[in-house]
Amino acid sequence: MTPITLVEGRRIALSNLDKVLYPETGFTKGEVLHYYATVAGPLLAHIHNRPVSFLRYPDGPDGQLFFTKNPPPGTPAWVTTTPVPRSEDPSAEQLVVADLATLMWSANLVVEFHTPQWTAGSPAVADRLVLDLDPGPPATVVECRAAALWLRDRLAADGLEAFAKTSGSKGLHLAVALEPTPSERVSAYAKQLAQEAERDLPDLVVHRMAKVLRPGKVFVDHSQNAAAKTTAAPYTLRARARPTVSAPVSWAEVEACRNPADLVFLADDIPPRLALDGDLLAPLTDPGRAHPLPGRRP
Repeated sequence: MTPITLVEGRRIALSNLDKVLYPETGFTKGEVLHYYATVAGPLLAHIHNRPVSFLRYPDGPDGQLFFTKNPPPGTPAWVTTTPVPRSEDPSAEQLVVADLATLMWSANLVVEFHTPQWTAGSPAVADRLVLDLDPGPPATVVECRAAALWLRDRLAADGLEAFAKTSGSKGLHLAVALEPTPSERVSAYAKQLAQEAERDLPDLVVHRMAKVLRPGKVFVDHSQNAAAKTTAAPYTLRARARPTVSAPVSWAEVEACRNPADLVFLADDIPPRLALDGDLLAPLTDPGRAHPLPGRRP
C-alpha cells in the first residue's frame, strides 16, 4: 500500500520510498524526499512566486529524463498554477511551488527544479541576472573559478553584487539581484559581459556555444537570461551519478578552489552548511539588495 502523509493539512501519497535512485551511493527516493523537506525553507524562498519547470528522472539519472513545463497529469487541485502563455499554447499554465505540501508532492515525482529569471505575473521582466559557467573538458570548475572572479569584479564595477552557486554538474552559476528590467535588456547586458570576458581572457573564456570552440575553455552561457529559458534552482538535486546539489558557495570557497572536488556538494552536505552559514544566497531574495541594470557600454 502506498503510504499517505499529511503535510500542512494536505494528504500526499509517497511512493517507492526504498527505490534506489542513485546507485553509485545507494541514495533512495525516501532520502530524496527527506532532503527536500530539510532544505524546504531556503529552497522555497528562492523559487517563491516563480513558474517551475521540472526535469524528471523517476528511475534515476541512468533512466529516462524528461523536461516538463506543463502541470503533470494528476496534479492536485490545491496546487497553485499561473498562466505562462506560449506561442504554441496561449492558455498554457505552469506550477508555482508555493508551500511545503506542493514541494513534497513535486519531490515525489523525482525532479530537478528549474525557474526563469522572472516572477509569476511578470513574464519577460527579470529580477535576476544569471551567468552559467560551463567548462569544456579537460577544463573543470577550477578554470571556472578564474572566470567567475573576473565576472564578479566586472559586475561590481557596474554596481552589481554577484553571488555564486555550484551548478550541481560541472560548473558554476553566478546570480545578481536586479530591479525589474525587461529580459531583453538583461540578455543583451549578459551577452556583453560574456564577450568582454572572452576579450580579456581569450585563453580561458568563450561566449559562443559551438562545441568546436569549447575544449579546455569556460563557456559563459548568457542565454539563460532570455525570458523563455530557465536555470536550475538553488538547492535542487541534480540527475547525476551522485546526489549532487546546486549549492550556494561563498566567494572565499570559490577563491580557494584548486581541485574540482572542492566545489562538489552532495545532499548530505547541505544541512550542515545551512546550520553553519545559513543561506549564502539569501541576499537575492531581499528586494533591498536589488540594483538597477547599468546602461549598455559602447
